[in-house]
Formats: sequence, structure tokens, C-alpha cells
Amino acid sequence: MAEARTDMAPAASAASNALPLFYLKPEALNPIRHGSLGLTARADFGFARTAHAIPIAASEMPGAMRSYPIVFIGSAKAPVIITGVRQNENLFVDADGRWTEPHYIPAYVRRYPFILADESATSGRLTLCVDRASERVVDQLAAPFRDDGGKLALFFNGTEPTEATKQALAFCSQFQNDFNATRAIVEKVDAHGLFAPRQSKVTLEGGEVLNLTDFQVIDEQALNKLSNEAFLDLRKSGALAMIYCQLASSNSWSSLVYQAALRKRT
Repeated sequence: MAEARTDMAPAASAASNALPLFYLKPEALNPIRHGSLGLTARADFGFARTAHAIPIAASEMPGAMRSYPIVFIGSAKAPVIITGVRQNENLFVDADGRWTEPHYIPAYVRRYPFILADESATSGRLTLCVDRASERVVDQLAAPFRDDGGKLALFFNGTEPTEATKQALAFCSQFQNDFNATRAIVEKVDAHGLFAPRQSKVTLEGGEVLNLTDFQVIDEQALNKLSNEAFLDLRKSGALAMIYCQLASSNSWSSLVYQAALRKRT
């Protein structure tokens, strides 16, 4: 029986790369430089086709745990959903860039091609950026573009932010808040010694066995041994929801096997 190993951390850990996952050419939005830019209306998730692990916020876990295993990677123990059993393969994005229904689409994916850049050292604020390498970002002056009453343009008359830009800023701001809250929860859980290294053995249709490694999960035995005082500390910090969602998501490894079988048949 063939066995192969898949490391979860390298392709998923945005913190270890020069640029965050998916982003190739992020630029701070500026009406002088980007006044003619627009956003195509189509929902195409092809950019995520090779991501076998994607960052997830604690607030999203109740929706995500039904479809994906949730694990923690890297020294920062960043939470991610597992979307593939092999490197560079997302089993939930098809050849046409559609995300498989009815599975939850993480906010990290939905915010693309926008992102907030931390410029607090210079300007004291977070700045909205857009990935110019995204196929959804087009120059209205250089290519045919459907305006939809200004909803898809990024600036009115090349100067004022449109509703699309304002919504992108609001979404990215909320994402950043959720990310910061998740980081605090992870640190609280780590302080109580509840993370443990694990690996998962997945048997695919046809008998191929894959060993998924280099990730951590909640140590349920350690959780059950906590003192009442420590458990209360976790409850007050809001960490219990993340803990129980991660534990429940272990049932979703079977979802990956099912998706892999579907991909093989098509």
C-alpha cells in the first residue's frame, strides 16, 4: 500500500513568506495612481486552487468545522482549515474557479484581492491595498469594462472611493479585528498548554495512504485535566468556542476523502 507525506505548514503559513498567501503585487490604493482601476463582477476563486491550507479566524470556525479539519501550524500556532490532502491542491475549487457548494468560504479568501497593510510606523494607520496581479483588477482605460453604475469602479471620477471600495475597506477592517482577536485566543490557549503535535493518516479511494504532518491540535486530555480556575479563565477569554470547534472539526477529515474521491472521478 503506497504511503506519502504531506506537510501542512509550508504552503499555508503566510507569516513565513515575504508576502501573504495569494498576494503577488499588493499596492496601497491611491486615486492618483489607481483612479482608473475597477473590479470585475465575476466570483472566481481560481487564485486559491493550489492552497491546501487557508487561514481561518476563530469567529468563522462554527461554519467551517462542518466542511474542513481545523488545525494549527507554525510557531505562532496559526489556525487554518485543511482544503487538500496533497501539496498545492485545493479540493474545493474546481477547474472553473468555483468553490464547491455548500461548503463555507473563508473570509481570508473572500477579502481577496484586497488587504490591509500596517503602516502604523509611518502614518499611524492601516492602509487598504489591492493586488494588482489579480485577474479581477482591471484598468478601465486599457480594457473593456462593465461599470454597473459605479458599483465596480474603485473611484468615482478617478478621485472619490466608490461603494465597492468602502465595502472592501469595511470587510478588511473586520477581518483584521477578527484576526487580532483570534491571535489573543490562541495565546491564551497556548498559555494553558493545550496544543499538541499530531498527524493524520488519510486513506483515499483505491487504497492510497497519505500521512498529513507538521500541525498541532487541541489536546483533549490536557483540556479535561484543567483546574476549574484555568477552565474559567478560558471561558472568560472566549476561547472555549474555538477549542470545541477545533475538536469537532476532526470529523471533517472524511469530507476531504470524499472530495478527493469526487476529484478523481471527474
